[in-house]
Amino acid sequence: MSPRRRMLFALVAAVIVALGVVVVVRVWPGPATALAPDKPGTVLLVPGFGGDRTSLEPLAQRLRQDGKNAVVLTLPGDGTGDLQQQTQVLDAAVNSALAGGTSSVDIVGYSAGGVVARLWVAGHKGVRRVVTLGSPLHGTQLAAQGGALAPSACPTACQQLAPGSPVLTPIAGAADVPWVSIWTEDDQTVTPPDSARLPGAINLPLQQICPGASVDHGQLPTDPRVIGLVLASLAGTTPTDCPT
Repeated sequence: MSPRRRMLFALVAAVIVALGVVVVVRVWPGPATALAPDKPGTVLLVPGFGGDRTSLEPLAQRLRQDGKNAVVLTLPGDGTGDLQQQTQVLDAAVNSALAGGTSSVDIVGYSAGGVVARLWVAGHKGVRRVVTLGSPLHGTQLAAQGGALAPSACPTACQQLAPGSPVLTPIAGAADVPWVSIWTEDDQTVTPPDSARLPGAINLPLQQICPGASVDHGQLPTDPRVIGLVLASLAGTTPTDCPT
């Protein structure tokens, strides 16, 4: 295999393995069930590209310790297909939580899982707040490069995460619900890292709160400082100090 061909396959592999992302599109559910204040709140955690649930389990366990009903969603297949089909899983989970009388529904989306949340929320008002971690809300150049160099090896979701794609363009506006977007300036998967910035949201680069923190894209959902920021955000508090 020629050096150029080896480099091309390495780039595509980086897109598929490193991205850690999933995405979704607008769904119009029926009326939300009334929330019951005597039931614990539900937090739905949406994995990234590839659908790996394990990285979100430490955060889910911490939420359960606080009395939340934390559910890490299982995405169909390997989570690399059409992003518009991925929203059905989130839609079903929200409706199930509401039908069960939960006191609230919050969403935490990691990487492309945050794009899933953004696309879904654009047509739904039944959630309390959303927190995203390193989400390429305006796309990532890594996906654009993979799609351009080897489109046949860049799955549908990968191509849809390219900046300016038809999936991302409709959600470029301001947040529809209370929203906190957290990312790391060390991110080399979501490029540029501030693609996670969302108009109308509380935008928190980790290093702004925790100067000198060295956290890459894959470490976001397990880093104790990030978990602390998520807990504060879900409690409705704007973090100003680095969690210890």
